[in-house]
Amino acid sequence: MTDIWVKDGGVAPRRRRAQLNWLLTALPAFPLVLLVLRLWYLSRQDLPTMLLLVQYISPLGMISALGITLIWAVPAIILVLRVLGGVLLVSAPAEAGRSLLAVTALRMPDWVVLLAAVLAGFTWQLRLLPVLLMLVVAIMGLTAVQRFDQDRWLLPWITLGVPILVGILVLIFVAPGIRDALAVGEYSTALLLGVPPLLGPLLTGPVPAGAARFATHWPAVGAALVAPLVIGVVFLRAPVMPNSAVETGPAGEPVDSVVRGQLIAVDDTSTTVLQRGGEVTFIPNDRVRSKTLCPEPARGPDSVVVVRGWPAESSALAWVAPTPRAGVVDPRCLGRPLDPA
Repeated sequence: MTDIWVKDGGVAPRRRRAQLNWLLTALPAFPLVLLVLRLWYLSRQDLPTMLLLVQYISPLGMISALGITLIWAVPAIILVLRVLGGVLLVSAPAEAGRSLLAVTALRMPDWVVLLAAVLAGFTWQLRLLPVLLMLVVAIMGLTAVQRFDQDRWLLPWITLGVPILVGILVLIFVAPGIRDALAVGEYSTALLLGVPPLLGPLLTGPVPAGAARFATHWPAVGAALVAPLVIGVVFLRAPVMPNSAVETGPAGEPVDSVVRGQLIAVDDTSTTVLQRGGEVTFIPNDRVRSKTLCPEPARGPDSVVVVRGWPAESSALAWVAPTPRAGVVDPRCLGRPLDPA
């Protein structure tokens, strides 16, 4: 028992390493569980269909779909952990050796936070960028409190001046979007645009030491419980196989049907397609007349708010990345033959 607790009341390094080992063991398992659940969802809970998908679907393709779909979650986790851990460190320094949250924030390199902020700036929607700036100025202020506690001139500027100045600039920029969001009844968008710039100065200072653990650990626990559910729901709807349309019919005769669905595999004898109802169709290759790749069904915008020409639900990455040109929809994707008889 002598090696479990250190004299200052903190957790001994060996026990803290054990906690980190459990965390590092669980992290790789979570993406694997997501991939399995995605195949289970795609197979309509049919085990033979799921086993067929496992046999043919490329793991690299699944991982790529997982990464593209959930790239926004990585900076969110890093920044929130850094803010909550920083608040705990400046409010109750004695918790530095006892709290895994505080240890994570204390040992997190600055370049990791910088990369997370840049990645979030490219991948988060415009309506979430005020939240990002709030987190960034909070991290700057908390870091200043930890490192420049004796500098009486620099500390007030970083902890109060910078958050207030950034908040004013953000409010000036998003003011047209807030006005439009209130006009059309999108109150959640208005809150996301207008409230975070006001909260930046409040997150840079300490909270009472007695309430520090409650104010930081419980939000972290709540986020840890909610985040897997949100990530799972988002990924379960992400496409992992290409949508295709296959014309079938005897050679030399008119096309008799168009099979639409997700293309699983093409081998020497047949083309395998997972249809939208969950049925797996094996089409002999001598009956395949043509194939085409179909685009994902277009979703309507969740928000009609535009901030200075920038749609509120668009990210900077969506703006700079090339997008497919809108054109005539291939009739095969609509279930009609390309050349009807």
